[in-house]
Amino acid sequence: MQGPVEGCAKVLTGARHENTYTHHLHDGMCAAMNEPRLNLPELTVSELSAALKRTIEDAYGYVRVRGELGKVSYHSNGHVYFDLKDERACIAGVIWRNTAPRIKLRLEAGLEVVITGRLTTYPGRSQYQIVVDTLEPAGIGALMALLEERKKRLAAEGLFDEARKQLLPYLPEVIGVVTSPTGAVIRDILQRLADRFPRRVLVWPVKVQGEGSAAEVAAAIAGFNALASSARENERDALPRPDLIIVARGGGSLEDLWSFNEEIVVRAAAASFVPVIAAVGHETDVTLIDFAADKRAQTTTAAAEMAVPVRAELMLNLDSLARRALASWRRNHEARRGGLRSVARALPDAEEVLALPRQRLDHAAERLSRALRANAYLHRLGFARLSGRLSPHLLRSELGRRRERHAGISERLRASAAANLKAHRTAIERRGERVGVLAARASRAIDNCIETRWVRCERDAQLLAAYSYRGVLARGFALVRDRTGRPLRTAADVAPGTPIGIEFTDGRVGARVESVPTSAAVPAARPTRRRRGGGASEQGSLF
Repeated sequence: MQGPVEGCAKVLTGARHENTYTHHLHDGMCAAMNEPRLNLPELTVSELSAALKRTIEDAYGYVRVRGELGKVSYHSNGHVYFDLKDERACIAGVIWRNTAPRIKLRLEAGLEVVITGRLTTYPGRSQYQIVVDTLEPAGIGALMALLEERKKRLAAEGLFDEARKQLLPYLPEVIGVVTSPTGAVIRDILQRLADRFPRRVLVWPVKVQGEGSAAEVAAAIAGFNALASSARENERDALPRPDLIIVARGGGSLEDLWSFNEEIVVRAAAASFVPVIAAVGHETDVTLIDFAADKRAQTTTAAAEMAVPVRAELMLNLDSLARRALASWRRNHEARRGGLRSVARALPDAEEVLALPRQRLDHAAERLSRALRANAYLHRLGFARLSGRLSPHLLRSELGRRRERHAGISERLRASAAANLKAHRTAIERRGERVGVLAARASRAIDNCIETRWVRCERDAQLLAAYSYRGVLARGFALVRDRTGRPLRTAADVAPGTPIGIEFTDGRVGARVESVPTSAAVPAARPTRRRRGGGASEQGSLF
């Protein structure tokens, strides 16, 4: 007991508490050694725990402790439980949920912190613990160690790979800026964009420092990504999705820029579908969002310069290209014109080229008149031969032959129609006879089927009447039911005063149970098992 108490006393910032507690402890031990143990007052466990709690809280009420975080547990109700340790001792700690939002850091094992709070006990586990009021990292070295550890872990997940980074658009239509609306950062960005190439800018105002700033920055990046990409085409007043996002903040200390080292901000930048430029701090400031973003700008002004080109330079380049294109066209035009002149000089004279075709045309014109007369004479001879073959006598002979042929075809057609009609009538008569035979067979089959089904129905009706309980009622028995209509089979199923219904063969009556016999029911006789290969079976009587 002496070691842990002295260890706790060394943590406290006051030698008076240590000396006082050690003196009381020494006096109490001496008195306990001198007095008989039987004279000690009896205490309950709760009373002893309460006394220890009052002693510790009164003697060490408010302390400031430095140590390394061990096991850290975030409870679902908002409380945070952890172990604070050094190389020789360990103490439990708790952060209540109303204090947890004031803690800026994400507690992790291995982080060295300085804690200010109250020392108390937890009787349920017989341990003492510190209730945290404030918690802060133990210097820049601890933050840098935490930053390096988080950087290695996120890099192992592939969030900083160059392969996943996107190319920035050359001339974005809409630029989204995530920053504080009241700082000089947004004014620098807007002024630089106006000087280089004015673009439409959407500002998502966030806190860039302090509690909740990391969540706001991550929500702003996700919010820009959630905007509809075609909003400017579909709705005139809807906000469009930006083509580029700039996350900007001015310079500051490592604690001031810590929000941009939070894991939620880094993951939001890495998951963004829209290219992201990180412009956090000055040139020497490095945060984790710089590695996750698609581009890192040394300053906010440099981010605006990365976002858009210089409009004046583009216009100068365009004018230069236009002049070069015009000069090239002129040179090409002059070269073509010179080539055309050279080709024209190499071509022969038009009169010389057309002289021979004209001579051939003259000779063809002279032969054309003679060819037309010869062609007309040949056609005339052909018409004379054809006119001799087209005499009236020949036409009448051909017409007679055609009439005789038509008459023969008509006679054969009438004979064929009569034979076809006779064959169809014969076929119809045969099929009518077959239909009559089939109808008679169908009628007999239907009668036989109906008779068979009727006999089967009568047999089933007799079997149903034999199995029905109404036959038993007709022999003088009665059926007893409860109020729900469920049959009662034993006397144990009813109690005195229970209304019952009794069904006879001619109707039902209502009754009420007055008493129930107390004697045990006689068990039903167990049916004898029929022996295999035995003699004639014995059938018991239903009566």
